[in-house]
Amino acid sequence: MLSITSVYRLRQREKTRLSPKFINIFLDEAKKYDLEKKIETKGQKLEQSLISDYKAEDVDKLANKEIKGEAKINTENEADLQKLYDFFVKNNLSPFYPEDRSIGRLKEAIYYFFRMRLGMAYTNRFAEIINIVLSPKNSRHFINVIDSTKEKYIAETQKREAELQKSADWELPEILNYCGNFTELKTELSAMQPFYYDNKWKTEEAFIKFLEKSDQIEWWFKNGDRDATFFAVPYEENGERKPFYVDFIVKFKDGKIGLFDPKNGNTITDARAKVDGLRSYIKANHKKNLFGGIVANKNSQNFKARWMVYTGAGADLIPNQWKNWGLLQDVIEN
Repeated sequence: MLSITSVYRLRQREKTRLSPKFINIFLDEAKKYDLEKKIETKGQKLEQSLISDYKAEDVDKLANKEIKGEAKINTENEADLQKLYDFFVKNNLSPFYPEDRSIGRLKEAIYYFFRMRLGMAYTNRFAEIINIVLSPKNSRHFINVIDSTKEKYIAETQKREAELQKSADWELPEILNYCGNFTELKTELSAMQPFYYDNKWKTEEAFIKFLEKSDQIEWWFKNGDRDATFFAVPYEENGERKPFYVDFIVKFKDGKIGLFDPKNGNTITDARAKVDGLRSYIKANHKKNLFGGIVANKNSQNFKARWMVYTGAGADLIPNQWKNWGLLQDVIEN
């Protein structure tokens, strides 16, 4: 087990999909708004205009089902009440996309409010709750709380988006799905078997061949470059913190973990900020027995020369000047 710290950015769908955090914010906003004192709970009936709006918009298309004929609504029928409730929730989700999970999250937040603030469980008072929410006297209050919750949630999400998220115990993925032009590459030491490769970078392919020849390696893992699935260390560039997805994680038989990123030509120059990020990460996590750095072959044409590793400061990294580099084999053996 690795259990090493990794960082990642929020995926796009996490910015547009409501998370469980939305429920807590809704309950806080309902308390600030004094929602339980502003609504009426006795003898409430849903707003009739909602039925007309529902028929006009054909809300059943939410489930990708076309309605055949006229949509008749029976307000005494719980299934029809559920349709109207979903319609109300969907219409108040913008700017969030009205997918099933987000619709369910907002409904869940309202259910929690009724159970925690009013002692009403939706499991046995479902129709009553829906009528309370959708009644003319109450719906505007719920809309006000929903709106303030969305504003607070968006502000929180934007704050999180600007910050790198942290995974304290990242492990190798158990399985990977490949899309695009990947082909199987026969390997003995890859942690993922079979190993599929896109053949984009000759430098990486040459480094894999180097790793496969080593008798000191237990396994190696070719890292990816997206979200929390893959491993990344934080680095700073132009005042912005970013994730650096180091290309290779290598487990050695003596227990050491190597973090290596093969570079070639101009990509070496472009790696200065990443070098500092990786260096700082290794220093901060020294108890994990980590080492590594940027690696390059002294012969960038056929990769038959020695592999070198750079572990110094980014400012001192100069392409094709090897005096600040170390022989990778020596670093591995020490």
